[in-house]
Amino acid sequence: MDTDFRTDFVREPSALKQHPALVLNADYRPLSYYPLSLWSWQDAIKAVYLDRVSIVAEYDVHVHSPSQKIKIPSVIVLKDYVKPQKRVAFTRFNLFLRDQFSCQYCGSKDNLTFDHVVPRSRGGITSWENVVAACSRCNLKKGARSLRESGLTLRKPPRAPGAEELRNMGRKFPPNHLHESWIDFLYWDAELDA
Repeated sequence: MDTDFRTDFVREPSALKQHPALVLNADYRPLSYYPLSLWSWQDAIKAVYLDRVSIVAEYDVHVHSPSQKIKIPSVIVLKDYVKPQKRVAFTRFNLFLRDQFSCQYCGSKDNLTFDHVVPRSRGGITSWENVVAACSRCNLKKGARSLRESGLTLRKPPRAPGAEELRNMGRKFPPNHLHESWIDFLYWDAELDA
């Protein structure tokens, strides 16, 4: 067997992992911005053949079946509209997203954890209105004390975010890789430069 062929064959599957498809809802908006709604190229091609999506843009890369040569989709749009959730789940990730991945006491973006504004030992509950993102240093400084006792102040009062607000917040944090074919769909409603 030719070693060049073997090397290309072995490298090809891992290279294909780097070709995700941006998934748009039927209204041509991403299902989510953060994390960005992406499917593997395999899932995208499968959805095309099941007639669940339409291809909007493609990579200049092909995959081969025994009888076909198929371009890998880079942007796909769902044929059926998926209604966005109105209720925002209270998760660590969504909490950090609400607080823009920064400590609500000092603004640091390093070593984030979360803190109960009114400590649980003093009757504080785990809710949107009582939990904030905090760096390890500020969290240790505050401990089980009140804000007044610890000398810390909040940058903004904690509150439950709306689903649309959280989606828009996610647009501020683009992923490390943005394929050129995605750009028109990720920020299509952004204000244009004059």
